[in-house]
Amino acid sequence: MRANPVKSRLTAGETLYGTMVFEFLSAGLPQVLQGAGADFVFYDMEHSGFSYGEIKNQLALCRGLDIVPLVRPRATTHEHTAQLLDLGAMGILFQMCETPEQAEQFVRLTRYPPTGQRGAMFGGAHDDYGGHTVPEVIDGAHDRTMVCVLIESAKGVANAEEIMSVPGVDVAHLGHGDLSLSLGVPGETDHPSMHAGIDAILDACEKHGKAAACLAGDVQTGIDWVNRGFRMISYSYDIGLMTSALAAGIGQIREGSDS
Repeated sequence: MRANPVKSRLTAGETLYGTMVFEFLSAGLPQVLQGAGADFVFYDMEHSGFSYGEIKNQLALCRGLDIVPLVRPRATTHEHTAQLLDLGAMGILFQMCETPEQAEQFVRLTRYPPTGQRGAMFGGAHDDYGGHTVPEVIDGAHDRTMVCVLIESAKGVANAEEIMSVPGVDVAHLGHGDLSLSLGVPGETDHPSMHAGIDAILDACEKHGKAAACLAGDVQTGIDWVNRGFRMISYSYDIGLMTSALAAGIGQIREGSDS
């Protein structure tokens, strides 16, 4: 089975970079992202409308590349988690984690019995259609599968330290948009209450040796958040990157031409 270099490198204390995808899927996308320097890609199914067939194709296209595919499911249920893992997702981004009990359940959804409740399906996409023994597949799956939890509410922030103490949780991902809504400061990422919430997440990760992740909408925010302690950085997302690059290019051409 293919290993997960993002998981091992984060454990070793490295800082890694990628992006999020909500809209544009093509056969060349994983190679394009890897060529641009991305270590990982988050495919979002909660807000995008992507089908399982589309995600399966993307996960297959990542096979043989160095880029690590991770998925945010439609819902944090056994059905959605198990299907994405069986299709080859190397990690799950579980939304709206607010308690350690939820985090423990998310870990169980990614593990085979007796420590979890993942269903048995071997010789398929997730183990590269290989001929490995069942114990080998189970060990490989447990070693490589990342459990990332989105902390994006006031309750989640209040419980961040306990959430990150849960064995098997690898990453706390800041959900800055929803967190700002929960704190009553919509979109105000520089508000003091947002800074306090971010500090709580970073402190929890530092205390328990876990990685903190975020989505940086622009370069300066990314630099600031890396310097602050985040080690898994999604630089923008496909719609934002397309829009900003196109707008900048068109504007510069207009300014530099006579028409």
